[in-house]
Parts: sequence; structure tokens; C-alpha cells
Amino acid sequence: MGQIFEPPGGDGIESVELKSALEERYFAYALSTITQRALPDARDGLKPVHRRILYGMRLLRLDPNTAHKKCAKIVGDVMGDFHPHGDQAIYDALVRLSQDFAQRYPLVDGQGNFGNIDGDGPAAYRYTEARLTEVARLLLDGIDEDTVDFRPSYNGEKEEPVVLPAAFPNLLANGSQGIAVGMATSIPPHNAAELCDAALYLIGHREATSEQLVETFVQGPDFPTGGILVDSRASIVEAYRTGRGAFRVRARWAKEDLGRGTWTIVVTEIPYGVPKGRLIEKLAELLQEKKLPLLADVRDESAEDVRIVLEPRSRSVDPVILMESLFRLSELESRVSLNMNVLVGGQVPRVIGLAEALREWLDHRRTVLQRRSRYRLGQIERRLEILGGLLIVYLDLDEVIRIIREEDEAKPALMARFSLTEIQANAILDTRLRALRKLEEMELKREFTDLTAEKEGIESLLGSDALQWKTITGQIRQVKKTFGPETKIGRRRTTLENPPDTAGIDLTAALVEREPITVIVSAKGWIRALKGHVADLSGIAFKGDDSLKIAFPSETTAKVLVLASNGKVYTLDASKLPGGRGFGDPIRLMVDLDDGTEIVAALPYQPEGKLLIAGSDGRGFLAPADALVANTRKGKSILGLDGSATATVLVPANGDHVAVCNSDRLLLVFPASELPELSRGKGMRLQRCRTASLTDACVFAMAEGLPWRETGGVSRLANAGVLERWVGHRADVGALMTRSFPKFERFGK
Repeated sequence: MGQIFEPPGGDGIESVELKSALEERYFAYALSTITQRALPDARDGLKPVHRRILYGMRLLRLDPNTAHKKCAKIVGDVMGDFHPHGDQAIYDALVRLSQDFAQRYPLVDGQGNFGNIDGDGPAAYRYTEARLTEVARLLLDGIDEDTVDFRPSYNGEKEEPVVLPAAFPNLLANGSQGIAVGMATSIPPHNAAELCDAALYLIGHREATSEQLVETFVQGPDFPTGGILVDSRASIVEAYRTGRGAFRVRARWAKEDLGRGTWTIVVTEIPYGVPKGRLIEKLAELLQEKKLPLLADVRDESAEDVRIVLEPRSRSVDPVILMESLFRLSELESRVSLNMNVLVGGQVPRVIGLAEALREWLDHRRTVLQRRSRYRLGQIERRLEILGGLLIVYLDLDEVIRIIREEDEAKPALMARFSLTEIQANAILDTRLRALRKLEEMELKREFTDLTAEKEGIESLLGSDALQWKTITGQIRQVKKTFGPETKIGRRRTTLENPPDTAGIDLTAALVEREPITVIVSAKGWIRALKGHVADLSGIAFKGDDSLKIAFPSETTAKVLVLASNGKVYTLDASKLPGGRGFGDPIRLMVDLDDGTEIVAALPYQPEGKLLIAGSDGRGFLAPADALVANTRKGKSILGLDGSATATVLVPANGDHVAVCNSDRLLLVFPASELPELSRGKGMRLQRCRTASLTDACVFAMAEGLPWRETGGVSRLANAGVLERWVGHRADVGALMTRSFPKFERFGK
């Protein structure tokens, strides 16, 4: 990489190390992208393209009270004078500045088709017209009074502002988005009145923190499209403190009664940055794919305002659950990131918090005030110099007229006679005869007095920090009055609310259409779900020499608990099980099953229920079903096993007695109260098995009897009288079951 290759001779050819050349060129490209394209200036909140558009429109005299001009003219002038890039890129930036659904406080007043919230693009720039808004006028206010630095444009023919005076907190009010090299920025819009309040507090409390400003003044983002912010106060404060974070924004909706118990949901505001057309299309796709069982139809009835109508599947549907399912699956809820990465001082990219962002703006406003005052002071001093000369002349007009009439060089003569400067002499010579009347002299004296007083005021202002901040306070209060909460544009649109409490609601079940199924598990660990509750399973086919092992009725909204021979319990969603047309799929593909293990039991999960779990060594315990549910493919290790023992039993624990049997056909029945309840562990001995192994267990109600099945599949029931000889205590050996259970196959119906 670092080797230099000599070219085959020739004049004007320079050998350059490839590594250093690439580093140098990529560094220049990265720096250009960061400072000249992607990141906004912390002072005016603008990128170069936006700044050039606004300044170009200012030169075209497109003030808020003037007529609109064609966007083609604006784009052409900006491209030709300041921004040597594609015309479409400039027009796209201009369009976004005018969209009231993209900009909280639009900087451009557009006339014509500038796109819409559906995601449709604008008309071509030859059809649309634009002018500046009042917000843009505030950003440009005083730009002709030496308030900011200028630099030569790309061709050196004109000059462009490095930054705008920015009498409006544009960085946070309108936000910014951008992707640079190795960094990005994402600043959501905010409420201008709240920003002004926070800035006024900062003026009086310079060391105030972002936490204090958020707690008292800035509630959070205020999006042009409204919506509801559902983040906790703590997370919002932390985001503004660090300058990094994200906000969850939900659509605003309301239940609309149609009479006779029927109703619909009407969405009136959607999250910021989400095209309405794409949102409707996504909802329609989810509906078609049957992923929204609670929703029957979606309609877009929007005109100028957003109105999306959601029709429930039935009148018994809970609207909160319906909306929560939609928030999970669609862009009716979106995340808006916060990454306040800006150019501090117009040069250094840095992530800053809320307080520092406002301090950057306030410091800039102070610099603008000082420069503007010095500029005005210079104008006053020049005018006072001229007025001083004119007033001297008025004391002896006859002598002035004589000098002008008789002297060949009137200017030097006047300067010598009255001790005037060249500027004063020129002003006298340029004075018209009609201005020599007595009334004019009085006007000059009044003007001289007024300007002298103004000069003293400006000098006092420049010499006092307190007066400067007092002036800035007055300016900010005027901005707040213009964009206050009582105005249409200043009223907060995004509200902060706590989301509904859905802790006790199974939203996963709500996202699946509830249908009866029969779960089939084969001896080799293949699983499938047949539609409906199938009683006769004799006609079910299996792959090769595989056969039926477990079958039980369930529903698509349920969960299935699966016990492996190593004591781990896995959780499967019934809705994701393969259908019954084929042979199903191996459970091993759905969970991370350890090598050498096999499936020994499966049953539907019952919330708040209890289960009996046991191993071949005769140890086991009662476990709450909720403790067995695993949220990952790895499952949960529930039953501890020693040596060669394996897990064999996982059954519901509904009853007051436990029946266990082993491979020696010894049966033992004992009270369930003798068993401990654990979440995991080895448990306690259920039956003394000696050389045998535990094969089956059942928890039942003695009053109802013990259900069991013969080898032929016939269901039997053993009552308390029959079971009397087998009743004992936990850890007993039990008794042979040959006489009363001659053809015993397993417990259960």
C-alpha cells in the first residue's frame, strides 16, 4: 500500500503515495460533508443550502408582504450565485422549507402544489411560486447592518453570509436531519414559545441545567403533525441532558359511536415523518395477511385534515387492545431519534444538550446586537460629522455663498475658513438652495440632538452587559408574543400522555385470530397443529416409522410447553406451529434442543396454573406454570437431574392427590400437600423406585377418582374405594397394580 511506483517517464507527472493521497482526499470529502452539507449551525439552525435559499430570496425582495415569484427564478438565482449543485436538490430543500407538515414553523410561503402528507411530490418548479415567511424575516433581520460575517461565493463574484442573524430559535424550533461521514444529526421540532421561556430563564440563570429547563419550560418535542408523546418524564429529561435519545410518538385517536352499540376508531393525527399513504398501505397489507384479527376494515376519509377510519371486527372488541395491537405492528407508533450533533461556532461538530444549544443561540444574539449597535454607531457618527459642518455653515451663510461664488476651489477654501473636514465640505457643497431656509436649520439642530442622545444610548449599551441582555430579553419576548400559545401557529400540537396500562392484557393473543386446534407431537419429535378439536386421531399419517406420542386440544392464541429429557422446558407459540396438511416440522428447528435429548412431554400453558414435573429417578416437585415459560429459544432449565436420570413427566397439577407408577408396575397414591412447590431444582422423592424408573404420574381429585387408560385405549376411572390399598405417603414404594389395573397403559382420560 505504501510503495511508490515510478511512472514510465514524462514531464509534469508527479509520484504520490497512494495511502496518503487517499487519506488526504477522503479527509477533505468528509470535512466538506460535515461542515457544508449535513450538520446545521448551532446559531441559526440552518445548513448552507437553506441559508443560501433564504438569502437568495432576500436579494429577490421576496418579503412576507410582497408578491410570490416563480420557484424556477429562485432556484436559478441560488444555483447561479451561491449553491453550485443540482437544481432539483435546491428545489427539494426549498419545498421542505414550505411544507407545514414537515416544518413546525415554515420558512417559505409556497403557492401551488408543494406536496402533501400522503407522500406525493411537489409540482415542477416552473409551476410553483414562493416568498419568505415572518419566521424567515426574523432569521434575516439586520443582515444588511454588519451583524454577521460574509464570505465570497463559490465563483468569487458575490458574497454570502456565513450565518444568519437568527432572531428566532430555529435550531430547536424547526429541528434538523442529516447524515454526514461517521456522524449524523437528528433534532425534532419544538414549541417556539417554550424555547423563548427557557432562553429568558437562561439569561437570568446562566448556569441552569438542561434538567431544570425540561422540568419547567420545554415539555418535549412539538411536531407539526401533532401526535401523542408516550415516553416517561425521566427518559425525556435524560435525552435532553445528553443530547442523545429517542421519543415514542403515537397517533391521536378517538372512539366514534355510530349508534346501536356499533363504533369506529378515527385517527386524526399521525406520527411525524410518516407518509399517510404508506401508513394506509401497510395497514391494508396487515389486514390482508390476517395479522390484525380485531380489525375489519381501514378507510382514508381525509380531506385537508387527517381522518383515518378503523372499523373493528365486532362491537365486542376492546378499542384499547385494538389500538395497542396496531401500535405494535404499524407506523401508528414511531420512534423519533434525538441526536443534537451540530456545528458549534459554525466549525466544530459536537453533541450538545438543550441548555448548551440555547446558550449558543443567546451568545449569537448578543454578538449580533453588539455588531448591529456598532454599525449604527458608525452611521450616527458620520451623520453627526455632517450635521456639525452644516450647523457651522448656517451661522455665516453669506460667507459660504461668497466663497462658493468667488473662489476657484471652493472646497479647500471652505475647509480652511470654517475648519471643516472633507466630508463636511462635500455635504455643504451638495446642499440645495431650498434647504437654506430657517426651518431647515431647526430640523438639523433637532436631528443633531436626537442622534447625540441615541449615540450616548448605544455607547451605554455597548459598555454594559446588563443592558445588552435586557435588550435581548425584550427581543425574545416579542418573538414569544408573535408565536405564543394563544396564536394559531404557536399553540402546542403534540401532547404528553401516559400510555394505557396493558400489563394485564395478553397483546400477543390479541394479534392472532383465535381458532381451535389440535396439537400433534410424534414419537420422533415432529409437531403440527390440526384445525379444530379432532377427537378421532386414527387416520393421522406420520413420516416413515414415526408414530403418535402426544395429542391435546388447544387454541391458536395459546402457548405450548415442551419438556425435554434433560429437564429443560421450552415454549412454543401455537399460532406459529405448522399446519396439519403435512407431517409438521421437527421441534428441534424451533428451539435450541441439546444434542442427545428428546421430547418427553408437551401440554398447553395455563396462566397461573400449577404443573407436576418429575424425572426417571422418582424425584419431582410442583411448579407454577408461569415460572416455566421461556421467552427465548434456549428454554429454561427447570428439573435438576443426577447421573443417567432423565425427565419423564410434565402434567397439570389440578387435584388433591398424586398418583405415580414405575417400570416395575408399582403404584403409589399420596396427598399432593406432601409435595413442595418450587420454580426449579431437583425436587423431592415421589416414589422409592430402587432399580426401576418412574414412568408416569397424575394429579387428581380423590372425590372424582383416578382416570387411566387401558392398552386398547379404553378410558377407566378408579374411585377412592379401589385406590385404598395404594394410598400411602410420599417416597413409599407402593404396591403392584396387577389386580385392579390389569391392562394399564397410562394415567389420564
